[in-house]
Amino acid sequence: MSDYIISIRELTKCFGDFTAVNRISFDVKRGEIFGFLGANGAGKTTAMRMLCGLSFPTSGSGTVAGFDVMREGEQIKRHIGYMSQRFSLYNDLTVWENIRLFAGIYGLSKAETAVRATEALKRLNFTSERNTLVGSLPLGWKQKLSFAVATIHRPEVVFLDEPTGGVDPITRRQFWEMIYEAANSGTTIFVTTHYMDEAEYCTRVSIMVDGEVRALDTPARLKEQFAAESMDEVFRILARGAKRGG
Repeated sequence: MSDYIISIRELTKCFGDFTAVNRISFDVKRGEIFGFLGANGAGKTTAMRMLCGLSFPTSGSGTVAGFDVMREGEQIKRHIGYMSQRFSLYNDLTVWENIRLFAGIYGLSKAETAVRATEALKRLNFTSERNTLVGSLPLGWKQKLSFAVATIHRPEVVFLDEPTGGVDPITRRQFWEMIYEAANSGTTIFVTTHYMDEAEYCTRVSIMVDGEVRALDTPARLKEQFAAESMDEVFRILARGAKRGG
């Protein structure tokens, strides 16, 4: 088994004449919390969609969870967890119904679903909310439930696209505790965020500018490399020369 859960080389995505992602290459080790940073328009969401099997690359090569990004997108989707910024939960279903639905989509048996759903509710302290409609839950609760749903099938890697956007600092901290718990149990976390303080929590961080990976290392080494006191300062130094964004 490879030490790398994700390994890509020269991955490129073009839309007509526009190159959204330009020949990016990196590896992600098993069990890492890998931060994937970039300003709006930098290309990080496009890159993540290719890694999740949701969009096929224009060129390049790579594997995610052992499957080829060019040819095996459907296999990739079945072996990863994915949580987007726009929650995929169904507001008109209860908490329990959402968990059961997604467990079925991920291929769990009824028996496995019952056990893991009960475990998830206990872990989230949601047991009393089992029959609550998801649409009536606070935003932070929805996010925690989304994460539990994305990892219900115990994937090797879970992709989180700006999972803490729009919530209060206490909920953000609780969410990161869930991330650490998952990582400690062996799940690799691939996370995009625009909160630079969250970059400090990652094992390693890559920073995209104008469709290219301009920096990749541990937060401590990046701060040392750019003579910066914080990841926010590192990001600002790299983003200064950006030609696109929004």
